[in-house]
This record gives sequence, C-alpha cells and structure tokens, in this order.
Amino acid sequence: MFTGLIREMAKVVSLQNNFLTLKAKYSPKIGDSIAVNGACLTVVRLASDTFTVELSPESQKILAMENYRGEVHIEPAMMMGDRFEGHIVQGHVDCLGTIKAINKNGNSTDYIISLPSEYSKYIIPKGSVTIDGVSLTVNEVLENAFRLTIIPHTIENTLFKTYKIGSKVNLETDMFARYIYNMFQGNKKESLTWDKVEGIMASY
Repeated sequence: MFTGLIREMAKVVSLQNNFLTLKAKYSPKIGDSIAVNGACLTVVRLASDTFTVELSPESQKILAMENYRGEVHIEPAMMMGDRFEGHIVQGHVDCLGTIKAINKNGNSTDYIISLPSEYSKYIIPKGSVTIDGVSLTVNEVLENAFRLTIIPHTIENTLFKTYKIGSKVNLETDMFARYIYNMFQGNKKESLTWDKVEGIMASY
C-alpha cells in the first residue's frame, strides 16, 4: 500500500527487456515493493548505487512506458506505524489517461485528463485519483474526463512539469470508489450513478 506522496525523483539508468534500473538516494532491499510512476514493482537486484525492478509483459502493456525514461516518481511501500498522509493507493494502474488541456489558473494550473469511459464511473467530484503515482484531488468531473488543479510546488517537483497535450499517464482510480460502486451494483443490470449512491446513503 502507498500514499501517493512521492519520495523522490529517481534517474533511469537503463530499461532493458523486463528490467528497469534506477539510481536514487533511497536504498531498498531485495524483495521490497516500490511504486514507480504509480505502478507497484518488486526490487530484484541491487548494486552499489542503483537498484533494479522487474516489469512483466502485462505491466508493460498497461503502463505509459514512454514515461519510464529520464526521471521517474518513486515511493516505497508503507510500513506499519508510518504516518498516513495522501490517500490509499494500491499501486495497481487501472488504465492510461491522456492530457487533453493545460490551462493557467491564477497561481495554479488546470490539467484536463481524459480516460476510457469504463473507468469514468470511479471518478467523483472531490474524490481522489493517482496520476503516475501522485495523489491528487478531482476538482471537476467531465464527460470521460476530469479536471485537476495543480499548485506550482507539485508541478516543479514531479513529472507534471514535462507533460504536454497528448501525454499519456498511469492512472489509478480511488479504491473506495471502485469498492462502493461494485458493492451497490451487485448483479443489477440497471446502471448505478453516484446520485443514486448518495440517495441510498441518505436513507440510512
């Protein structure tokens, strides 16, 4: 489990076959889980100043592999007793999002990100979403898209400073939104909306 708060930006040393080698201040151990651009990966090799994680072919099909070069976000898995900040992130990327618009908004920047329609139901206003491992709040839900408002500190210290229109990003929806939706949906054939969920919750 992760929090979506980036530990540091690691440098990509190499990506060969299924092995991604990174250089970072953080020193993991063999077998440790670490989120790299939001994907939970396992450390399989250590060297004097680098570590290597392994990506399966399935992972490489799902992830935005073009972002696994230069620098990447890393976050070690939480340990029992760690201070819990951010939100609960599993490190299981649901799908790819696409940057559709980048607009200055006062002292912040709005990013409009589209996603496949089948995942839109898990995006809710003021809910959480993880973009390349960064925990963020959804400010507005659009049709098969959503708006994020990012402050300069986050942009300067993450891959957001490199994103352009058309950039692909790893996207993990809110775990609780997925669970709640599927719990209430059950085997019903009728579609479930968040308005209906709110109505159900208000009746208790």
